[in-house]
Amino acid sequence: MMVGRILEAGGVGLLFPSYQTVLLEITPKDQRATTMGLAGLVMGSALACGPIVAGILLKIFAWQAVFIFFAVVITIVLLVARGGAIRDVLPRRQSEFDWCSLVLLLGIIGLMLGIDQIGKPGVAWHWYGAGVLLSLAMLTGFTWRQFHLPQPVLELRVLLNFKYDLAILLTSLAYVALIVTTIIFPLYYQEVLHLSPFWSGLALVPGAALLSLLNPLTGRLADRLGFQPTLMLGMGLIAGGWLLAWWQVASGHLLPMIGAAMVIEGGNAFVMMPAVTLGANALPDALVAHGTAVITTFRQLIGSTGVAVMTLLLTQETQAAVHRGMALLPAAIGGYQQVCLVMLCLAGLGLLLAFGLREHRATI
Repeated sequence: MMVGRILEAGGVGLLFPSYQTVLLEITPKDQRATTMGLAGLVMGSALACGPIVAGILLKIFAWQAVFIFFAVVITIVLLVARGGAIRDVLPRRQSEFDWCSLVLLLGIIGLMLGIDQIGKPGVAWHWYGAGVLLSLAMLTGFTWRQFHLPQPVLELRVLLNFKYDLAILLTSLAYVALIVTTIIFPLYYQEVLHLSPFWSGLALVPGAALLSLLNPLTGRLADRLGFQPTLMLGMGLIAGGWLLAWWQVASGHLLPMIGAAMVIEGGNAFVMMPAVTLGANALPDALVAHGTAVITTFRQLIGSTGVAVMTLLLTQETQAAVHRGMALLPAAIGGYQQVCLVMLCLAGLGLLLAFGLREHRATI
């Protein structure tokens, strides 16, 4: 199971930056946000359909059917691609691969593993801590090497661009909001509202569907009005969604919480892909591939850290309230409210970052 998951993660790690790089490089700058919005439509559709398809399969067949179904779908896609449906649209360039950099980059796996252990009981931190320190040392060596190689594997000088760094922070904050929503809300549905895992998953579909439908609109909006108003609107919606969730957590009603998730995910459509496009536009075309890889990596790292911290916060707040003599249900509600408040503060930070963006606005 773990080997399969590693292979799957490797495939996604290759596909995500690759398809974004291709789309960004073949599209004129003034149309990139619209193109990335269409890409977001496809990704959002997958988020909306995945729980439904998996739920239906699990209702009818054994759990292995989920993996068999997607293996068949991926095989068909691969055969269609090999048949000529996908062809090269960018020139191929000869490059030398630095294997030492690849070995040092494996430190990111140790770092992610250490982050994943945050908040879990019984963790042998003397081993995991040593692993995290070793991973940080490897990543430090990787960074130093990239700045000294004549042809780096990953051009980290893109991080010297302020507008690009701003794009990383904005898309990462939006990603944290999205991932925390998809993890914390189902926990709330199951622990507080006592819904089954199946219905908890289906309760996420409206938000994912809205995210999918809004992506093309937000792309066109960014191309026409500029990135600053689009990003500010998105961060404002995310903040409003977390405020609504904080207010409604104690009510114990499903529909308001679904509405809050829809507002958060709808706001995400105004931030994630537009911010990626903003970062790409801030770089020369020759560095777009490197910029896409870096922004994807940072987004994943910050997203994983955000989920780990929010899960730890939820657990610690609930346990502390129980130790003070509070019943489990109101203690859990207090924990979810604390998570919503912290996420509201992060969305507020994102709103300030978007407000500080300076750009030449396009005319309609």
